[in-house]
Amino acid sequence: MKKILFATTNEGKMREIRMIMEGSGYEITSLKDAGIKVDIDENGSTFEENALIKANALRPYTDGIILADDSGLEVDYLNKEPGVHSARYMGEDTSYDIKNQSIIDRLDGVEGNDRSARFVCVIAASFPDGHTAVTRGTIEGVIAKTPAGCGGFGYDPIVYVPELGKTTAEISAEEKNKISHRGKALRAMKAILQKEESNNE
Repeated sequence: MKKILFATTNEGKMREIRMIMEGSGYEITSLKDAGIKVDIDENGSTFEENALIKANALRPYTDGIILADDSGLEVDYLNKEPGVHSARYMGEDTSYDIKNQSIIDRLDGVEGNDRSARFVCVIAASFPDGHTAVTRGTIEGVIAKTPAGCGGFGYDPIVYVPELGKTTAEISAEEKNKISHRGKALRAMKAILQKEESNNE
């Protein structure tokens, strides 16, 4: 089976990625699995720029396909913060319980649609011949007034999706992968990979 190197060490993210990419014909390997330790300066101003920076930075480590994602939470009332700084918001070592409560506190007194927010995920692919491809997925919601649910990770407990009637931390992994920002971006990338395969046959 052909391998794809995915630019993450996040085990929660890898579980989601492997579930979504099942049936793609590729074995997805994380940086941890591959024993690669690399410090990448994600200095882009958009999710697209950061995803491409990560994918291209790993080119010296493999001659295969590299996938990288950049994802985060955009809160409209906070000028789309934390955005590309979602993982580093309030410091990388700060727990998400603290980060989530901070966002809720900053929206104190803000009601209804003014609490609108979305998860964004951009997947970048770097192919062996040097060309790249990028896909984007989003899931719209509002910031909950209190965290709810123990599934998922990161900001999942505070993003309430009205049509589901619950936060993204309250839905099953299978349900989340069908509607999530990462699920949408990865399925779009899966289609690109399949097209690349057929073009190379």
